Amino acid sequence: MTAQMIPAYNADGRLGPVEKLEVHRRGLRHPAISVFVRAGDEILLQQRAFGKYHTPGLWANTCCTHPHWGEDMRACALRRLQEELGITGLVLSPAGEIEYRADVGAGLTEHEVVQIFTAEATRDLPLALNPDEVASIRWMTPEALREAIRITPEAFTPWLRIYMDQQFAHIFS
Repeated sequence: MTAQMIPAYNADGRLGPVEKLEVHRRGLRHPAISVFVRAGDEILLQQRAFGKYHTPGLWANTCCTHPHWGEDMRACALRRLQEELGITGLVLSPAGEIEYRADVGAGLTEHEVVQIFTAEATRDLPLALNPDEVASIRWMTPEALREAIRITPEAFTPWLRIYMDQQFAHIFS
């Protein structure tokens, strides 16, 4: 299997391809996407698969990933919705950008510049969970999610906690 190359910023601020695990080992700043699928007043959350190399079993937003080298951010988000959850046919709306740096365990650091997208769906949205990526899903209101994060922050990914704290108004307006 070939190592996945993702874009990362080098010392002069330009993007260059770097192997994904190396990006996280070195804590390099890199582009990413995050998607929040909404159905009315609820959002679709995923529990990351227990075999993931970082943050296994933690709850996250609908999906998130890194673009492949040269891949458009919206195309990346649509690809990852399909690969992780079997979701197709949604219209994505941009919901802002956030940069964060977080320790994700096992000596790895996420330092991401994230394009956030939202999409409207219905709760009966057809899903086909990829067990290598997703252990489970659930729908929650943003308010219930914020309360769950307050009570058990360790059950949620660092980035979801950051999004809910710093981007709440942009994502859920």
